[in-house]
Amino acid sequence: MTTRKFRSEIIREGVVRTTTRSFLYALGEDDEDLRQPHVAVIHTGGEMSPCNTTLRDQALHAKTGIYAGGGTAHECPVVSVSDGLSVAHSGMRFSLISRELIADSVEATVRSHQWDGVLAVGGCDKNMPGLMMGIVRCNVPSVFLYGGAALPGHLGGRDVNIVDTYEMIGRVLAGEATQGELEDMARACLPTAGACAGQYTANTMGMVSEALGLALLGSSMIPAVYAARAPMARKAGKVLMRAVLGGGPLPRDIVTRKALENACAVVAATGGSTNAPLHLPAIANEAGIDFDLDDVAAVLARTPLIADLKPGGRFLAKDVFEIGGTPVILKALLDGGHLHGDCMTVTGRTLAEDLAKVCPPDGAVVRDCGMPIAPSGGVTVLKGNLAPDGALLKTAGLKKLEHRGPARVFESEEQCLSAVRAMAYAAGDVIVIRNEGPRGGPGMREMLGITALLYGQGMGEKVALITDGRFSGATRGMCIGYISPEAASDGPIGLVRDGDLIAIDARDGIVSLQVELPKGELEARRALPRPARVRPKGGVLEKYAAIVGPANKGAVTHSGNVIWEMDP
Repeated sequence: MTTRKFRSEIIREGVVRTTTRSFLYALGEDDEDLRQPHVAVIHTGGEMSPCNTTLRDQALHAKTGIYAGGGTAHECPVVSVSDGLSVAHSGMRFSLISRELIADSVEATVRSHQWDGVLAVGGCDKNMPGLMMGIVRCNVPSVFLYGGAALPGHLGGRDVNIVDTYEMIGRVLAGEATQGELEDMARACLPTAGACAGQYTANTMGMVSEALGLALLGSSMIPAVYAARAPMARKAGKVLMRAVLGGGPLPRDIVTRKALENACAVVAATGGSTNAPLHLPAIANEAGIDFDLDDVAAVLARTPLIADLKPGGRFLAKDVFEIGGTPVILKALLDGGHLHGDCMTVTGRTLAEDLAKVCPPDGAVVRDCGMPIAPSGGVTVLKGNLAPDGALLKTAGLKKLEHRGPARVFESEEQCLSAVRAMAYAAGDVIVIRNEGPRGGPGMREMLGITALLYGQGMGEKVALITDGRFSGATRGMCIGYISPEAASDGPIGLVRDGDLIAIDARDGIVSLQVELPKGELEARRALPRPARVRPKGGVLEKYAAIVGPANKGAVTHSGNVIWEMDP
């Protein structure tokens, strides 16, 4: 054993800690276990969704690696909210909030128990950034492990996934598919445990974890049910123990401005989720780095789209795994001059060193940067008089990048969902959903239920949708979200009226979101009295609405720059 001083000594050394040792003995530890570094294995495993069901088993394999590496592991489960079960109803208000609850839980267990390191295992849209935020905030040696995606289903001779079911609901409502066909799709689309199979939020954030340097290269695209996950989890535990015993690298040595730009690049290159530009500023905030939507936009604009992934493209996570995983994408970006290769990773080596022996792209799933699918990334930041602080549009797979039409305004997701189910809208409309931002919702719900219905009704390319709420990583079409400032913060989206002409232009070099009104009209409307929004009373929604910040800065709930010092 090393003679290095560890944080956990405060809970186990000396006469006054005798009772604490009793608790550790009661956990089944012996004197050798007590003397080793004590490491938290924090996971979001459970039966709240298929994304989470394999995570505890992976955490147990990680514990084996920690013991093999000279540590004593403590399993610490934390809460997780399933987007799949909370979508399209009031429960979605708690999805983004759960990101903060998870980050706070990581801090609470690390600081209260004085853990010497953290191995975090996550596998759904908000628990992944929440775990990464927590380990950056605590800044003890840490490794992140994504639990992996589900395998695709098969129906009618093609691969299908959960988004096909969402879109078939729209076809049923439009009279173009039967209830029986929908039921067949529901049973076929998700045949295994794991996160949603396309380049939606979970897989995007899995790739982000590798690009940031917080996860082992090659770990994110292994399907959740593959046996290769077990040795990868054990390896993660061993790598963590090298960092614990060797004194680093620490998360804030890894998560730098350059590393954040690398993460933005992999989002752009893969047509990743529009949730990533919300989560990356939040992770940056934990490191005390001022990194907002404008910083994300700069990287998105200069990075080519090189991966042909759903929902805009053809391939799924399993296909990326079969051609070499995320490292293939990162190596192509590095060779193309779109990554900072000198960034530190959890291995203690630089990203360029870790990528040195990675194979070139296959040319179908992933292309070389010299032959991109599109010259700029698959996610675009729009600005204009409707979104002075920015909004997000996934352009990957879009057939047209311009739209102009009359506003059809809804004050909530529920109002809009009722109208869409009844097909009470017209081709050319710009559907406006407001009061769904971080404060206004509260909770910033995602609108996958609505956007998928629009596609299923054959209207996905014929209307536009704008909102101060969020979209799922699975959303496609002319769907613009995260509009900042939100309506609840006196953003211009709160001033739009039915029939106002809205112009959207996401062509190269022109990124705008404008409401076309006579000069001074917006200012005149702002001066008029507006009905007060009813605020939530009691519980976590009240607390969240009172403290959450704007979407363009990550919708965070504290000031950042948390300073961690070992208690005396």
